[in-house]
Amino acid sequence: MVPRPYRGRFAPSPTGLLHAGSLSTAIGSYLEAWVHGGEWWLRIEDLDPPREMAGAADAILRTLDAFGFEWQGELAWQHDRHELYRAALAQLIAQGHAYGCACTRKEIAAAGLRGPDGMVYPGTCRHGVVAGREARAWRLRVPDAELAFDDRLQGRYAQQLQHDIGDVVLLRADGFWAYQLAVVVDDIAQGMTDIVRGADLLVSTPRQLWLRQCLGGAPVTHCHLPVLTNAAGEKLSKQTLAPAIDAANVALQLRQALAWLGHPVPADVQTRDEIWQWARQNWQLGRVPAGPIVLA
Repeated sequence: MVPRPYRGRFAPSPTGLLHAGSLSTAIGSYLEAWVHGGEWWLRIEDLDPPREMAGAADAILRTLDAFGFEWQGELAWQHDRHELYRAALAQLIAQGHAYGCACTRKEIAAAGLRGPDGMVYPGTCRHGVVAGREARAWRLRVPDAELAFDDRLQGRYAQQLQHDIGDVVLLRADGFWAYQLAVVVDDIAQGMTDIVRGADLLVSTPRQLWLRQCLGGAPVTHCHLPVLTNAAGEKLSKQTLAPAIDAANVALQLRQALAWLGHPVPADVQTRDEIWQWARQNWQLGRVPAGPIVLA
């Protein structure tokens, strides 16, 4: 079987502005695509309007442009892709992979089953919604089996999906599409071959691989880059008040991000374009640390 040409992507959510952690992920995914002679696409994951920050999407695009990122393919917005998600859910329902669920968060929490990514759904509605209640959400049936994969940076990672995660929400009770469905459908539709993203999403990968399998998607590889944390060990994010990157000081921030990723830039490489040229010539995934990077 002839290998598919490399195609990767960066998929920020406009719930806030880009910060140092998202910049390092963008750099790593971009350079991985570059050294493999592949394409690097951009997708704005704007499916959660209540959490979105006004103007954030446009600010993200301006920042990426100021930092010299170049992407291929058509810029994708998840808000334009509802028909794809509806078709995927209909396929899963028709195949018996998805079912309606009437449970509330309070009821799930009361079951007391905790896993690596929050409360585990106990399977209450797996065999049908109890009489007198109506489905509020749609869920994906997951197997009572271990699902493992080899991450190109983190190594082997495995979950027993039913025990560790439980059946996965596809369409939320508030009517919004779940991230787990949208990201898999988009990656399949856009022909992604290699998923390079932050290690905070490692825990989501087994369920996404199962969903991809249910939808008949082609195999992909994964590479989860180290997350940046504050001194308290918290991942940099809007919730931890991570400051936005400053497009007025691009070269310095590129140098910092590359150093965190195990690629310190020589002192005589100064400008933005010189830094990119050096990074493209010297990038090696083997130099990137796997564990979290703690910022002082």
